[in-house]
Amino acid sequence: MLDLHTLTHDAAGAFGFWYDETAPGWLHPVMHLVLVLAPALLVLTLAAKAVWLLRRRFLRRAASFAPPQFPAGGLEPGLPGLILRTTGQHQTVLVLLSLTAMPILYLTLELPKQIVNRVFEGGDAAVTLLGFDVSQISLLFLLCGAYLVAITLNGLNKYCLNIRKGRVAESFVRRLRLAIYRQWRQDQPAERQPAIMPVLGPEVEPVGGFASELLTVPLLQGGTLATILLFMFVQDPILAAAALTVLPLQLIIVPRLQRRVNTVSRKQIREMRLLGTHLDLQMRSLGQGARPVARGFRQLQDLRLQIHRLKFLAKAINNFLTALTPFLFYSLGGYFVLQERVSLGALLAMLSAHKEFSSPLKDLFRFYRKRCKDPMFQ
Repeated sequence: MLDLHTLTHDAAGAFGFWYDETAPGWLHPVMHLVLVLAPALLVLTLAAKAVWLLRRRFLRRAASFAPPQFPAGGLEPGLPGLILRTTGQHQTVLVLLSLTAMPILYLTLELPKQIVNRVFEGGDAAVTLLGFDVSQISLLFLLCGAYLVAITLNGLNKYCLNIRKGRVAESFVRRLRLAIYRQWRQDQPAERQPAIMPVLGPEVEPVGGFASELLTVPLLQGGTLATILLFMFVQDPILAAAALTVLPLQLIIVPRLQRRVNTVSRKQIREMRLLGTHLDLQMRSLGQGARPVARGFRQLQDLRLQIHRLKFLAKAINNFLTALTPFLFYSLGGYFVLQERVSLGALLAMLSAHKEFSSPLKDLFRFYRKRCKDPMFQ
């Protein structure tokens, strides 16, 4: 059975990097962490997440015959199915725009590396480009022009995608409000819920955002992560593995805190509906005093404070874990540059790419929170 030390050396050798006892002392534990411990923890974490999601889906299917807490005429409890059924054609356009962003993103990562390696470190000699001899200054302007075109296309793609997402969200919200309103009108006056306005207003609006993100966030943000990782692995597989070192901790800690935020948010929604009922009774002069309303205000304040604490704790932990990866880049990547394993342009490009790594990861966590919350039927 291979020990940890041998396994790490074999993994490093598979990536074309051989080191022995003459290497710096700090390199050995870092390589153990990057090539063995962190990947093993990541695999176990992803396996546990997959088992949890499968179990959760099975339990949801078992409970799918129960009516929703606030039924709406013509709406099935499965929100993703309803979104795909009503906005299927628009979702196709969103998917195409999301997929188009991937090659453009790769160009915005590759071109700065080419500028540093081929111009700044290329000396004064002319280079051959498409059969023509091009000076270093001309090459610099050509690459910078290509980079300008790439970031312009990236911006236009995001603009078009956001406009389309806004149309899908508003269209779905309007359809949802009409369905809930029709159901409310069909109920008997004595059975009508007085808290209809919070449902038609702030409670329904997040569902529109979820409708526009149902496919685009997994494709766009997941594809962004995959593109960044592909770019990193092309530059150096070991440094790319270093970029994933803190990911298992993020997958373990942040979703747990987000689930706690979801629990408190559900309590807040129920408290808002209860408060609306008390205010409605007061407007009808049915003997409701001010004490229940004051108690509701206090409860809402406590719940909001809990949400703030949990959100800022998750943000602080996520920012700290994200800031640890550049430490590995500067230490391990700097050592590779000195050993001429990695070019300076590749290291700078990987540092730049890692700055873009945390944003799609946060968006995926946010989408995960929405997906688990199912705000329409809370």
